[in-house]
Amino acid sequence: MAYDLEEQEQLENLRAFWKKYGNFILTVVIVVALAAAGWGFWNRYQNSQAQEAAAAYQQLMQAAQAKDVAKVRESAGVLFDRHGGSAYGGMAALVAARAYIDAGDAKAAKVPLRWAIDNAHGDEFRHVARLRLATVLLDEKAFDEGLKVLDVQVAGPYAAEYADRRGDLLLEAGRADEARSAYQQALDKLAPNSPLRRLIQLKLYALGTGAAA
Repeated sequence: MAYDLEEQEQLENLRAFWKKYGNFILTVVIVVALAAAGWGFWNRYQNSQAQEAAAAYQQLMQAAQAKDVAKVRESAGVLFDRHGGSAYGGMAALVAARAYIDAGDAKAAKVPLRWAIDNAHGDEFRHVARLRLATVLLDEKAFDEGLKVLDVQVAGPYAAEYADRRGDLLLEAGRADEARSAYQQALDKLAPNSPLRRLIQLKLYALGTGAAA
């Protein structure tokens, strides 16, 4: 009898507890379940997106190798629109630009390069895009526009390349003294063992500054 009373008391306590906290407990359980389901869905979605981006990039590479400019444009567009925030977007821009240049369409090449400058994920892609766009503009004799593209704060390994490219633009624009200064800046920023040192020394030598070493 005592056992029955104790059991009934426990049941009453349980009912009282559930009445007071039952809704809260159910809410917590539902939230946890939804969070787990959402996390699983997000992981699956991310994996699916990565696979899709890799496939589109592979198609782009194949199109570039086949010199199929129309397919390059289509595949690059997919990567820009659907995966522009990933590294594939920046890589696609550089591949597409190269394909257009190889096809003799420098004007088309500027489009993905400008996209990369504005949208690419990671500074490296942006720097490479700026340098390549500056080269395209150099070939077009758009010297002031090329200098404007390079007019950004740069630190690290790309600083020397920016200075070197500025020197090329200034030299072709007839501003030899400024070009000489830019080449010297590039040389000063390069590592002692950089293969670019020899080329810049030759440029300075051609401008009558010292001797190539």
